[in-house]
Amino acid sequence: MRKLGDWLDERLGHRALVRSWLDHPVPGGARWAYVFGSVLVFLLGLQALTGILMATVYAPSTQAAWASVVYLERSVSLGWLMRRLHAGGASAMVIVCVLHLLQTTLWGAYRRPREVNWWVGLLLMACLLGFALTGYLLPWDQKGFWATQVATNLAAVVPLVGERLRELLLGGPEYGALTLTRFYAAHTLLLPALTVILVVIHVALMRKHGVTPSWRLDEEAAKKAAEPFRDRQLIWDLLAMTATLAALFGWAFLQHRSGVVPVDAPADPAASYEARPEWYFLPLFQLLKYFPGRWEPVGAIGVPLVAAVLLMGLPLFDKGPSRSPARRKRFVGVVLVLLGGAAALGVLAVRADARDPAYAKARKRADAEAARAFALAADGVPVAGGTAVYDNDPLVRGRRVFGERCAGCHVLDGQGERKGPDLDGWSSRTWISAFLHEPTADRFYGTTKIRGMKPIHADAPDEAAMVEWIFSQGGGTFNVELAQKGRALIESMSCNDCHELDGVTVGDGVPNLGNRASLGWTVDFLREPDKVFGRKNDMPSFAKLDAAELDALAALMAAERTK
Repeated sequence: MRKLGDWLDERLGHRALVRSWLDHPVPGGARWAYVFGSVLVFLLGLQALTGILMATVYAPSTQAAWASVVYLERSVSLGWLMRRLHAGGASAMVIVCVLHLLQTTLWGAYRRPREVNWWVGLLLMACLLGFALTGYLLPWDQKGFWATQVATNLAAVVPLVGERLRELLLGGPEYGALTLTRFYAAHTLLLPALTVILVVIHVALMRKHGVTPSWRLDEEAAKKAAEPFRDRQLIWDLLAMTATLAALFGWAFLQHRSGVVPVDAPADPAASYEARPEWYFLPLFQLLKYFPGRWEPVGAIGVPLVAAVLLMGLPLFDKGPSRSPARRKRFVGVVLVLLGGAAALGVLAVRADARDPAYAKARKRADAEAARAFALAADGVPVAGGTAVYDNDPLVRGRRVFGERCAGCHVLDGQGERKGPDLDGWSSRTWISAFLHEPTADRFYGTTKIRGMKPIHADAPDEAAMVEWIFSQGGGTFNVELAQKGRALIESMSCNDCHELDGVTVGDGVPNLGNRASLGWTVDFLREPDKVFGRKNDMPSFAKLDAAELDALAALMAAERTK
C-alpha cells in the first residue's frame, strides 16, 4: 500500500495537497462558529449523491415522472430513504446557509479584502433557492405543479421581459413536457455546474484570505493563537457533519414511520388545488398578500431586489476600523431585520393557513386524494401515466363510463339530463323510502313509461322494515330481523301481487324485487333491461360495453347505495 501511495504521489502530488489543507492555519484557533461552511459542502455532496441515485430511477416526462417517484418510494431498496434524505437535505442547506450568513455578518467576514467571496456566497445562496424551485416540480404531482405555477407566474410581472421570461422557463405558453424537461435540465445540469464553479471560487478565496478570526482578537493575537486545521477544527467539522447526518436520518425514519403519503396526487391541470410553497418560500408567498393587483410587481420583484442590493452593498459601506458587532449595529441590523422579517412573514403565513377552515378542508381533501392515488399505484400505473392511475379505481372508471354513456338520461352528482330516475344515492335506504312515497316523481320514474305504481303510506316502523328488506336484496350489511319483518309486510300488503320476490321470475313490466341492486343484478340489468321492465322498458341495452366497464358501472351504483 505504501508503494502504491508513493507511485500515486509521484504522479498526482496528493500528499502535499492534503498536508496543505490539514496544516492550513485557523487564526484565533478552532471555533464551532466555523463549522457551517464545511457542513454546507458536506450537504452539497449528500445532495449530489442522493440525486444521482434517484436519477437512475426517475423518468423526466409528464407521463412517467409521478409513476417513477412512486416506484422509487415503493419498490426500490431504500428508495424512500434516498428521497427523504434529499428532501431533508434541501431544507437543512437553507437552515445552515442562514446560520453561515449570520456568522459571516457578525464576524465582519465580508469586509475588505473578502468582498468578492461574500458576493460569491450570495450567488451560491441564489443557486440553492434555484435548486429548491426546480426540484419542486420534478415529481409532477399536484403540490409541485401548482406551487411552481405560482412561482413562475411571478416571472411574468418583471417589467418589459416578463412574458418572454415566463415562456423561457415553461418552454412555451403553457405547462407541459417541455416545462418539466427544462426544470430537470436546470436542476441536474445547469445549476450543479454553476454551483461547482462558485464553490471552487468560494473555497479558493477562503484559502487565499484565510478564516476571519473573532472580532475580540486583534491581528497579532489572532496569529499568535492560530492552530492547524487538523488539530481541533477538523474534528469539530466532522462532529458537526455527523450530527447533521444523524438528524437527517432521524427525520427520514420518522417521516417514513409516520404514515404520511410521500408524494401528492399526480398533477392534474383540470383540478383545483390550494397551492403552498415549501417553508423557505412562504415569506415571499405571504409578502405578496400585501401587494395585490397592480402592486404585485413591487412585492414580487421590488422588495426581494432591495433586499439583495442591501446584502450585496454591505462590504462597500461597512469600512469602519472595528469588526465588533456592537460597533457595526447598522450593518448587522440590516441582516437581522431582513432575516427577522422573513421569519415573521413565514410565521404569519403558517398562522393564516391554520386559521382558515377553507384551506384546512382543501388540504384534507388533497391529502385523501394523494393517499388514494398512492394506494391505486400499487396495482401499477397505466402507460398514460399520472392521472391514469385512477383507472385502477372502479369508481373513477365507472364515473367516466357514466359520463360517456348514461349522463344523457340520468343525473348523478348534479351532472346529466333527467330522462330517467336520478342516480344520486340510488337504491340506498333514503332513495328507496323517497321512492315509496313518490314513485311517479320526475326524480324517479315520472319521465318514463313506468308510472303505474301507487304511493305506499305506512307507519314509520313498518316503512323502515319494508325499506330494509328491499335494501337487503342488494347485499351488504343490513338488519336481518328487520328485513324479515319487512318481507312479511310486503306480502301482507299484497305488493307481491305485482312484484315477484324470488329474484328469478321475469314479470311483465314490473321488476322482480329479489336480488335487486346487487352487483350481479345490476350488470344483468345493464345488459338486458327488458328482462326487468318488460314491455314498459325504454332504456337501451348496454350489452356492447365490455365486462370491465359494466363492472365499473355496477361498482359505482353499489357505492351510491351506501350514501
